[in-house]
Amino acid sequence: MSIYQHFRVDEHPFIDQVLEWKGEVSLAYQMKLTDFLDPRQQQIISSIIGNDDEVRLSSWGGTPYSERKRILLYPSFFELNDDDFQVCTFNVDYPRKFVTIEHREVLGSLMSLGMKREKFGDILLHNDTIHIVLASEIADYVQLNLESIGRAKIKLNRIPNSEQIKYIDEWEEQGITVSSLRLDLVLSEIYKTSRSKILPYIEKGVTKVNWKTIEQPSFQVEEQDHFSVRGFGRSKLISVDGKTKKDKWRLIIGRKK
Repeated sequence: MSIYQHFRVDEHPFIDQVLEWKGEVSLAYQMKLTDFLDPRQQQIISSIIGNDDEVRLSSWGGTPYSERKRILLYPSFFELNDDDFQVCTFNVDYPRKFVTIEHREVLGSLMSLGMKREKFGDILLHNDTIHIVLASEIADYVQLNLESIGRAKIKLNRIPNSEQIKYIDEWEEQGITVSSLRLDLVLSEIYKTSRSKILPYIEKGVTKVNWKTIEQPSFQVEEQDHFSVRGFGRSKLISVDGKTKKDKWRLIIGRKK
């Protein structure tokens, strides 16, 4: 049975990468540290490595509550500590009495420095406090070169990872029924709006499935998919529980509180 049949086609390149990492660790008896991975990628790598007798894995994003994490693959006889993950956290000092900074502005400013998204961990905002999590290997560069976010002049101050803003996922679960597992139909039911109103959000590229932008309304969703629609919030498909007598899919979904 092929391992690929359990995953979507667009995930196959990442699976190839994981298998390559696993081989490197197994043959060279050395650790392999990944960049920051989203929860779906973490799920994939965990399912592939599983309970391997030779290669183990551990993840860390600065705290147990982190969403984006770096993963270490390592021989079973190695012992790890948090420093091995090379994660650091910065507090953003800015004139908070006069300006408001949004998540997309922080990400946009970071990306403008010319580095890939995978080098950045969580971007955490609570009230007027902003924390940015980075891979240690780029920390000095970012601290030196990130001088503004939006119109605000800023300064980055390194803080202990343990002081990161902590978010605990809380989901409100409910049951829904849909005639199809098309993305547009599922999202319209989750967010209690019409299909015609949800369509523009998909077609304009502000809808994500498993942290990837999806612009096809007919995209077929699956169990454990996570959704994000700008302005509507985040949700997930917890389970597909068969069909009703009227041939509709019975789903359990969760919405972020």
